[in-house]
Amino acid sequence: MTIGDRIPEILGTDQDGKTVKASDYRGRKIILYSYPKASTSGCTAEACSLQAHQAELAAAGYAIIGVSKDKPAAQKKFAEANGLAFPLIADTETTLLQTLGCWGEKVACGRRTVGTLRTTYLVDENGIITKIFPPKAIKTKIHAEQILAYLAE
Repeated sequence: MTIGDRIPEILGTDQDGKTVKASDYRGRKIILYSYPKASTSGCTAEACSLQAHQAELAAAGYAIIGVSKDKPAAQKKFAEANGLAFPLIADTETTLLQTLGCWGEKVACGRRTVGTLRTTYLVDENGIITKIFPPKAIKTKIHAEQILAYLAE
């Protein structure tokens, strides 16, 4: 997906078994971010950055939704261990990840693999993507600050 595209209506099922739909957020903006694996150091740093700045992001009109290939139980454990107060979609079949375009080949430690490409999408009140932070632009420990700096421009 690219800037100007509408996100899918059905985003997936979160860590609590609830279906997450774009229409649940109509009239609100969304930070929809994909991450490779729950409870790993980089993904934990990114999620905790977003959680730590959730009030500021909410004041700017944004709700946060995370998505990874992890199973619901892993997402729930990740959310509980880190006090995450936002939905984490368990996209075990990679349906949403593929639709968004953040599932593909990547290189880690010289090895080529296929998996989730860490990406963040800012979505407006109508479900339209307005900004994409690609994998190389994201600094996990300060990702919320990166978003807030962009919003202040």
